[in-house]
Amino acid sequence: MADLSAFPITRQYPAQHPDRLQLYSLPTPNGVKVSILLEELGLSYEPHLVDITKNETWTPDYLSLNPNGKIPAIIDPDGPAGKPLALFESGAILVYLAEKTGRFLPADAAARYEALQWVFFQMAAIGPMFGQVGFFHKFAGREYEDKRPRDRYVAESRRLLGVLEGRLANESGAPRDWIMGDDYTIADIASLGWVRNLIGFYEAGDLVGFADFPHLAAWLERGLARPAVQRGLNIPARP
Repeated sequence: MADLSAFPITRQYPAQHPDRLQLYSLPTPNGVKVSILLEELGLSYEPHLVDITKNETWTPDYLSLNPNGKIPAIIDPDGPAGKPLALFESGAILVYLAEKTGRFLPADAAARYEALQWVFFQMAAIGPMFGQVGFFHKFAGREYEDKRPRDRYVAESRRLLGVLEGRLANESGAPRDWIMGDDYTIADIASLGWVRNLIGFYEAGDLVGFADFPHLAAWLERGLARPAVQRGLNIPARP
């Protein structure tokens, strides 16, 4: 049986199955990236709900795992060379799991980097900009009388949606089912939860003109129809 006692996080969230990959997360757009991929891969893992509303990411034990105090994070008891590996940052976790299993990331070097650029596009642009729309449209920022900050992030989010639409429309050939064409990859997994959240939980579909992006809407529908995606969107289960 794996010994995870060297990781202080296991004091806060004891591992009932230490031989399984440990997931510390919440079903947010960033959190579900990892749970969706784990479900797609069929790996054995133990999810731990980290309640960010109770500041559970700011305890010393959690910060020992992720000094940035964010979800998700993992401990893989069977990491490189058979040694436990702790990782934070959802993009890094996606790449690690894809490479560990040899799935959902192209084996061809050129295609691999092409897929990774779209993962980083989500990390650098989609997530931060959509999150700002959520703040200024759904949360405390909606009370601000000055709507210029909201409108700035709405305009940038619409532009980013257009980038994804253009990729999927593929004007040089047949439309793409997935960001990488015929193959569903971590590039899709990285963005699915964020696009869903923008038009769902953030209620910003009309604000960003989502109806103007039919290829993106069809991509989202295809992604959400996948059973593993449906499961991953609710892991760890909220109380």
